[in-house]
Amino acid sequence: MNQFWQNFLTTQGALIQDGTVQHFGDAAAERSATRDGTVLCDLSQFGVIKVSGEEAQVFLHNLFSSDVNALTPQHALPSSFNTAKGRALATLLLWRNPAEFFLQLPQSLHAAIQKKLTMYVLRAKVKIANASDDSVCLGLSGANAAALLQQHFPALPQEPLAAVQHEDTLLIRLDANRFQLCTTPQHATALWQKLGSGARPVGSPCWDWLNIRAGIPVILPQTQEAFVPQMANLDLTGAVNFKKGCYPGQEIVARMQYLGKNKRRMYLAHVDDDVAPQPGAELFSMEMEGQSCGIVANAAPAPGGGHDLLAVVQIASHDAFPVHLGTLTGTRLQFQPLPYPIP
Repeated sequence: MNQFWQNFLTTQGALIQDGTVQHFGDAAAERSATRDGTVLCDLSQFGVIKVSGEEAQVFLHNLFSSDVNALTPQHALPSSFNTAKGRALATLLLWRNPAEFFLQLPQSLHAAIQKKLTMYVLRAKVKIANASDDSVCLGLSGANAAALLQQHFPALPQEPLAAVQHEDTLLIRLDANRFQLCTTPQHATALWQKLGSGARPVGSPCWDWLNIRAGIPVILPQTQEAFVPQMANLDLTGAVNFKKGCYPGQEIVARMQYLGKNKRRMYLAHVDDDVAPQPGAELFSMEMEGQSCGIVANAAPAPGGGHDLLAVVQIASHDAFPVHLGTLTGTRLQFQPLPYPIP
């Protein structure tokens, strides 16, 4: 986190640990506000990598699962970076300006993924840099989010993943009620104060919860190489393009898509445990006779207590058997509908 920005957030009452805002004094109330109201969140749990150079677009298109050639300054794009065996190393949100591309991913993966991308450069005319300290990303969510932004910006992106640039601030519409704002640390302070007049500041776990409720998985160190993209529903959220050319793992991803051999999917669930399920925690059902039937992808405290989570589970276990956390006698997952259909 940029030190100037961190100092500012501290003056606003933020409790910051490991470069991430945990809360602004009342985590439980912030969770309720995230569910029921309009909230403002610092997104420093994510880092940003900048890729530039005359071959940057081709370079990224040949590495990621989405159609980077179709990316324009007017749109953002979800994507994934996979191993040669088709296993996801990272989930990404991409955006660009006329000359540069920006890759957003968890801070916990930032350094390793930047290093791995650099290994692919070879003789390509591409430059890769850490842009995390040069930018601040904010999240705004709630039924009044669009109206609040209209007070300060002359035009808003209208469709999901549409983007509009306003001088030093890029607006990305994530869905009907969620926006991401990317700006400079110097402009972020004034923007925070303006938006804070109509939105409650909340900690990063609240944004993580919103991603979970939206069915948007985030690959973390504990779940790297655990999923083929379809297992984590990346084919349903626009992160995979099946008509583009080759990229690492493309053959395996395409084979799973066209031969219909995907036996696992990601589901939304709730557990009443007070202790947070950890990413990578195993799940069990009787259908698997004591073997793991899936793992937790992401989890966050729920506004009403307990935790909501995204879990990649054997489809047969989800459809026919109770699924439990940790052991066959562990807490039972209470499955809930995702905001998009599962085929």
